[in-house]
Amino acid sequence: MRGSRGGAVLIGALAVDSLGNGLFLPLSLVYFVELTDVPLALVGVLLTIANAVTLPIPIWVGTLADRFGALPLVVGAQLLQAVGFLMYAWVSGPVGILVSSALVAIGVRFFWSAVFTAIADFVDGSTSTLSRDTWYAFANGARTAGLAAGGLVTGIVVTDGREATYRAVACAAAACFTAAAVLITAFVRTGPGHAHEPLEHSGYATLLRDRPFLGLIALNSVYALSSMMLGVALPTVILIGIQGPAWLTSALLAGNAVLIAVLSAPVVARLTGFRRTRSIVTAAVLWAAWCVSLAVLVPGQPEWVLPVLIGGTLLFTVAELVHAPVSMSLAAAAAPPAARGRYLATFQYSFTISSIIAPAFFATLFELATAAPWIALGLLNIASIGGMLLLERRLPAAAIKDPAPSPS
Repeated sequence: MRGSRGGAVLIGALAVDSLGNGLFLPLSLVYFVELTDVPLALVGVLLTIANAVTLPIPIWVGTLADRFGALPLVVGAQLLQAVGFLMYAWVSGPVGILVSSALVAIGVRFFWSAVFTAIADFVDGSTSTLSRDTWYAFANGARTAGLAAGGLVTGIVVTDGREATYRAVACAAAACFTAAAVLITAFVRTGPGHAHEPLEHSGYATLLRDRPFLGLIALNSVYALSSMMLGVALPTVILIGIQGPAWLTSALLAGNAVLIAVLSAPVVARLTGFRRTRSIVTAAVLWAAWCVSLAVLVPGQPEWVLPVLIGGTLLFTVAELVHAPVSMSLAAAAAPPAARGRYLATFQYSFTISSIIAPAFFATLFELATAAPWIALGLLNIASIGGMLLLERRLPAAAIKDPAPSPS
């Protein structure tokens, strides 16, 4: 039976994919404002609609991944994004913005709903001694490196503000997604990872009866919200909360990205042998401590505020290094093999919902008091610790910790 191959190429292709995302991420709104006559408010509405129509997609993707395998879906998602970004280069009005951004949004949703199942399928068919946690850590590091590199390149090249430069960035993003799709198609195989005995209950019936997994999704929504808050809130915290220089935001975000890109795999290697649930609890404790560090910040006292802000960002980074790969490994291991595509696609809703909530959560509470969002988020993380420890008793033992290898 054919096994998996091309693991290094898979991780490299994911880095190229993320490079494409990173190239365009800083231009999400300004691109259409600069290149069309469509008002900013309408651009925002069109992009919101384009993303909203993708919400049901993970349910469909999960079923397809279980039936046909996830890797072809990943390739299709990348090609769809490539087409969307090519259309960006020729957009001139509202209809074009909506259609092109919808294609990209659908591709993004397909990608994130399938890629973690594809990695799990690869690990199942691989002869590598590396754990699933480590492969997820490699993917997390590659993604972060690609996003950071793309954002840096775009920040440099668009300073001239010419339309041709903006269009070139869109075409370069399309080329990245195309290259990633070609690399995966040519060199990566995941073996029969999705071929398992069918479940007694078809469709999503098994998942809806799996209360521990639904609890895991609910708890992960807290962690997903926490992981998004650095990018969402840090610029406002620095400019308004402590009245600091704008460059400090870029410096902290860049430092966070570099550490995640470099340390993802080594940190997860250190966690081998520990319960995944306890590792996630550790991440929650670190996020709660990060929230405390932000809650105490005040303007006008840089001699202690800056060290606290830097130290707090390091706490956040370590939490993210632990949570991102370990939580995905826990979800993949807790899913029945025959329904893993559906389980992991549904698990992504914890990130989708949190991405919708995060801006309003932060802005509303920050208006009340600068410490309010951090107190609320810290309490959510503390409460999640008890929930995770209770959930630990109900999750499969093999999901909480990989079984020890049998002696040869």
